[in-house]
Amino acid sequence: MSRKRKSKNQRTIAAGVVLLFSLLIPSLLSLVGLFLSLWIVIPAPTFSLLPLAIGAPEVSPWLIGLNLFAMILTVRGIHHGWVYRIAFVCSIVAFVLSLIPLLQFPIANQQASTAMRLALGETYLSKIPQEQQAQFRSSPFALLDSFRGIPIREIRDTPNIQFAAPSNVPLRLNLYQPLQSGKYPAIVVIYGGAWRSGAPDSNEAFSRYMAARGYVVVAVDYRHAPEFRFPAQVEDIKTALNFIRQRAGEYEIDLDRVAVMGRSAGAHLAMLAAYPPESFPFRAVVNYYGPVDLTLGYRDPPNPDPIDSRTVLKAFLGGTPDQLPTAYQLASPFSYVTRPLPPSLLIYGKNDHLVQSKFGRALFDQLKAVNSQAVFIEIPWAEHAFDAVFNGLSSQLALYYTERFLASVLH
Repeated sequence: MSRKRKSKNQRTIAAGVVLLFSLLIPSLLSLVGLFLSLWIVIPAPTFSLLPLAIGAPEVSPWLIGLNLFAMILTVRGIHHGWVYRIAFVCSIVAFVLSLIPLLQFPIANQQASTAMRLALGETYLSKIPQEQQAQFRSSPFALLDSFRGIPIREIRDTPNIQFAAPSNVPLRLNLYQPLQSGKYPAIVVIYGGAWRSGAPDSNEAFSRYMAARGYVVVAVDYRHAPEFRFPAQVEDIKTALNFIRQRAGEYEIDLDRVAVMGRSAGAHLAMLAAYPPESFPFRAVVNYYGPVDLTLGYRDPPNPDPIDSRTVLKAFLGGTPDQLPTAYQLASPFSYVTRPLPPSLLIYGKNDHLVQSKFGRALFDQLKAVNSQAVFIEIPWAEHAFDAVFNGLSSQLALYYTERFLASVLH
């Protein structure tokens, strides 16, 4: 083969490679963007796909950028073949889907603001010292934070403090304190995980964030189902609370200003630590997507149900509501809402397919019926565990109102 022909073949191959990549990259970006954006509106049918349904709405600003970039790449070649045209349509659909959470945000924020004012009073912010207000997030959503993360200042932290060892299971807590010594309000944080998994360092970014803003945060542990069934978990939380009470001076905690907060199963345990008679005298309860009525939760599971809620409840309680009606009643926070209770902040995702938001709303209605202060915030686009993405859209909204709620009731 002559040198001229060989050179021509090489140029042909190179041109073919360039053409292939010019088709492949825009098409691939369009398909990836569409696949990820679809989970904003499609519920996860299985547990393995749940992270996609949780994460997609929360990283929607990233998806907007990805889909916009794919649109720009594909529109340049839209007249050069059907591959480009299909990719361009995919990128348009993905772009529209990725806009949904941001389009819903203004109404969700307005409804949350109204709920706060109705429960706490029109002038509730005026009761909070100006120096504390100055540390609040300035807006319920910061686009820059979606990309860089939410800044967290330096704090003191002491992990893995053992507070008990029931049944030879070491239980530990993590302590997060403001940088300067003093006496501070406290937040007891209880992690979720369907009562069967998790650790005190779950959602640690939140604990560090709140410690940097003048709270002592104590994240506590408990034994897990199915090896240990209800009420073992409640007993462990009570043990942790007694431990904290005994060391309040050492931990710089003002025992007159203590809130309890939990997520999912942890929110359920938080309510059981605060709502029954003769409970620890919490000043406030923060409930992120917690189970409320376990009997109704068993009889009316979500659809789809990616964690198999009935199996989870049977593992936690040891049977069905028909077999163990008393246990289900005792384990349901709703059962204890019969008198005025500490102020409660309830935050649920409307698209939650583990703990349906209608149960949170029912709890809110019952709290109001017994003359308790309660705030119910429903996030239209959010799935369960939305704040696993700490700088995500839902987490920023929830954080904005959580810090204002806690400051108001613990001032």
